[in-house]
Amino acid sequence: MNNIHRPVLLAEAVTAMIGGTSFQKESAFLIDGTFGRGGHSKALLEQIGPNCQLLAFDKDLEAQHVAKQVNDTRFQIIHSSFALMNQHVRAQSVDAVLLDLGISSPQIDTPERGFSFRFDGPLDMRMDTSCGVSAAEWLASAPVEEIIQVIKTFGEERYAFAIARAIVKQREEGKAVQTTLELSNVIAKTVRSREPGQDPATRTFQAIRIFINQELADLERGLEAALDVLKIGGRLVVISFHSLEDRIVKQFIQSHAQITVPRELPIRAKDMPQGDLEIIARIKPSFSEIEENPRARSAVMRIAEKKGIAS
Repeated sequence: MNNIHRPVLLAEAVTAMIGGTSFQKESAFLIDGTFGRGGHSKALLEQIGPNCQLLAFDKDLEAQHVAKQVNDTRFQIIHSSFALMNQHVRAQSVDAVLLDLGISSPQIDTPERGFSFRFDGPLDMRMDTSCGVSAAEWLASAPVEEIIQVIKTFGEERYAFAIARAIVKQREEGKAVQTTLELSNVIAKTVRSREPGQDPATRTFQAIRIFINQELADLERGLEAALDVLKIGGRLVVISFHSLEDRIVKQFIQSHAQITVPRELPIRAKDMPQGDLEIIARIKPSFSEIEENPRARSAVMRIAEKKGIAS
């Protein structure tokens, strides 16, 4: 079992972070909103000057343990969601914010965390195991309608109704799912067709994980918080791993890149007032990176720079 985490788009993310017009190598203040196992943070610390500061956030207690091993006075981590960064940092004080979304390889590959259908373990799925309810606890009491909605919305699973009914039926028979293997087996018996190369449990596991951790709600709040704390000329760098995340990031950046005006006003496209973000780039992993790390294949990195709102 290989649970070594390989940061996706590592060099590209670091370059994007330090490329903003507000960046000063000797005094920059950066945020790594998703410390994970520290790959991006450690690479950034190698690039920034001695008087710079890097603040990280992560809800995962194991990530906190890894962060304590970073022996660098320029570095600090907070046990919290990046969605709350603007409660810890004053407005317009940050040169760049990085959000590397999704889950890390160690989380996926540790059976006790319950994220993967490839290993049998307790059906937990919580990023922060110190609070909240586990996936098993939620499935043991949630109404079938709620389970259907979660699997359909966050997993885009066309068999959401059948899967939810099968989960509840097993629960009513006194055999509520408690482990990843039990849930995977229920799904396998229910979904008769599958997408090529994809396990039938993939979408359902994704959906439940997103719901349990409120990942999309955190992302929406986190993007607003990042815009709040960034300086003029500061960079927002976001790496997404599935379409639901990337859609939110894309729409957020686009909505802030141009101010909406009523259609009936006689304004040409080139004269449209600009918003407070400038779209810098959209980057995908190289073929060689995907070959070395297949988990990078779905990644998309979007970069935007904060601008003053045009008058």
